[in-house]
Amino acid sequence: MKRLRAALLALPLVLLLAALAAVALAWPRPRFVPAASPAAYAPTPQNVARGAYLARAVNCIACHTARAGAAYAGGRALDTPFGRFYGPNLTPDAETGIGSWSADDFWNALHNGIARDGRLLYPAFPYTNYTRVTRADADALYAYFRSLAPQRQPNRPHELDFPYNRQLLLAGWRLLYFRPGDLSPQPARGAQWNRGAYLVEGLGHCSACHSARNALGASKDGLEGGLEGGLNSTLGWYAPSLTASGEAGLGDWDEAHIVALLGAGISARGSATGPMAEVVARSLQYLTPEDLGAMAAYLKSLPATPAPTPIPAGTPPASEQVMLEGRRIYAGQCAQCHGDDGKGKLPAYPPLAGNRAVTLTPAVNAIRMTVNGGFPPGTRGNPRPYGMPPFGHELSDAQVAAVLSWIRASWGNAAPPVSAADVNRYRAITSD
Repeated sequence: MKRLRAALLALPLVLLLAALAAVALAWPRPRFVPAASPAAYAPTPQNVARGAYLARAVNCIACHTARAGAAYAGGRALDTPFGRFYGPNLTPDAETGIGSWSADDFWNALHNGIARDGRLLYPAFPYTNYTRVTRADADALYAYFRSLAPQRQPNRPHELDFPYNRQLLLAGWRLLYFRPGDLSPQPARGAQWNRGAYLVEGLGHCSACHSARNALGASKDGLEGGLEGGLNSTLGWYAPSLTASGEAGLGDWDEAHIVALLGAGISARGSATGPMAEVVARSLQYLTPEDLGAMAAYLKSLPATPAPTPIPAGTPPASEQVMLEGRRIYAGQCAQCHGDDGKGKLPAYPPLAGNRAVTLTPAVNAIRMTVNGGFPPGTRGNPRPYGMPPFGHELSDAQVAAVLSWIRASWGNAAPPVSAADVNRYRAITSD
């Protein structure tokens, strides 16, 4: 029913895409960039090692490896408002993987979003970011994947709802929301800043999660996509803005704290949990200090965007009864770790006072952490992380709402209360 309702709401845009599709079919083919030479994608130890590093920077394993499956053999499901996508096999098996792909085919998929057989790829594969990846890096990635042991694992077809399963409509989507291109260096910014921009905007594809989306899954911040944050319906978490100081804006962070968060998953300013914990564990912790520093410098330099209003006008405060219940639950379940004053004790127990992750609206992240618990990632910089135990089996929806409403209004926090209906809605979310 939800998918049917979503399809009906998107119908006007779908009709527009259909009208544009004919134009899209006549759109000029993107510029082709040849390899420097066959040596650029040859499976030499140097190319393979560089490609392995880049594959971690891109975090290819996240979407192209099923739970308990062979690495890069595909099969992991990605549920979206448009249906279910399955990551394809990237191993060099000739029939089910990329064994029959050329280096040009691989580049074409990354840069132009076009498969070897000419099919248009869906932007669940974020070629809207990967179009900025250089040909040299694409060739190194190709060399690495071709060096893997072939895994014979047929790709599962996507399970998409009508009309999103039509290539003609995808052509219209691309006309509106995709332009192949490169990331133009800005010499005045310096080498570190430009490297950081490339890692964040291209290889790291940070905007794939930290960008608000419209009804057709395109960034609301234009063709390039921004880092303004939004509720990620695919992951079931709220990806905070990386530019608004009221959320996860990094402009007032020390670069060392950003590096620690990206590389170890924990810093004096916060910790990585939920989907970001997986990104750190599988990808970012393996980057060099130089690359992490470049990302930090770039993220810190981004222009600040206005912080959201702490409490929207007209939002009624939680009742006195709810606040008393929330305070009682906090004293019994939370204060032992986070303190009566909400200051916590780093690195084991993060503070709740002034914690932007706690005051985000919608409160989906705080709800999911309270109900399901969670851990920062286990990393070389934080090998034995402290975790948050789950309370979903102990607390009802109303009780979770009460304690979060109290936390979000205490110690100087000023965020809207949480309702039992909110908890019920987000309690049911599951993600692979």
